[in-house]
Amino acid sequence: MKILTMLTLTVMLNVISFFAHAANVLVVLSDAAQLDLKNGKVTQTGFFFNELMQPVKLLLDAGHTVTFATPKGKAPSLDQGSVSKSYFNNDVDAFNAHKALLDRLKITSPGESPVISLSRVEQLGYERFDALYIPGGRAPMQDLTHSPLLGKLLASFHARGKPTALVCHGPAALLSALPDAAGFVGQLELAGRVTARPDWIYSGYKMTVMSNVEERLAEGRLGGGEMKFLPQTALEQAGGLYGSNLVPWTANMVVDRELITGQNPASTLDVANELLKRLR
Repeated sequence: MKILTMLTLTVMLNVISFFAHAANVLVVLSDAAQLDLKNGKVTQTGFFFNELMQPVKLLLDAGHTVTFATPKGKAPSLDQGSVSKSYFNNDVDAFNAHKALLDRLKITSPGESPVISLSRVEQLGYERFDALYIPGGRAPMQDLTHSPLLGKLLASFHARGKPTALVCHGPAALLSALPDAAGFVGQLELAGRVTARPDWIYSGYKMTVMSNVEERLAEGRLGGGEMKFLPQTALEQAGGLYGSNLVPWTANMVVDRELITGQNPASTLDVANELLKRLR
């Protein structure tokens, strides 16, 4: 009887310990389904499948809560070119498991998506969330780079040292924390060069993002178009200390204080695991 009681107590303590460490992670995605390019061209865009779902699955499997948000609260779009088992080391079972989870969460369903707006996030209170994650795909280049509400959210997380993780094109969203993000982005699109801003909260931070080399290699996916500016150039000119891999498309993660950035799709699991470590 005493042994049974001790076992029951041990199980209860483990359950309590498990939930005591459960965190609420805010995942911010773009509202955009199209990316404006140079010369009036556009291309279809959205979030990259593995960059969203690998971290989300790991977080949920670890018992954490995940809240999804976009600037306007619209259901985000999936970059159809990213729906490939090649981003899961050609592991069909892993690919199918992540696809089933995406379908179950209904993130992209216009009528059933659990996504809330960044205004709603602010109403709920930034203190409710323990960490922030922003995946890539080119969609963040359309709206997250100059979203005032995202900039406000990032500033709050920065002030409190809360884990802030971003992958691939996701780190371009850090530009939204500039004092005049819209002006910075507009000047960069127009002139291709902007004066660094020492008053940017991430000025002097080590970081990475999709490299200019990788962008050039992936231009074929733009259907003959050209991006208005490249994220590596933007972060460098804003005042970030950029770090790249030596071989394109290989994993590269850079960690500096609360900031965790990954360069490309191959970096996603490294970033996700680093974020999980911060939540223990």
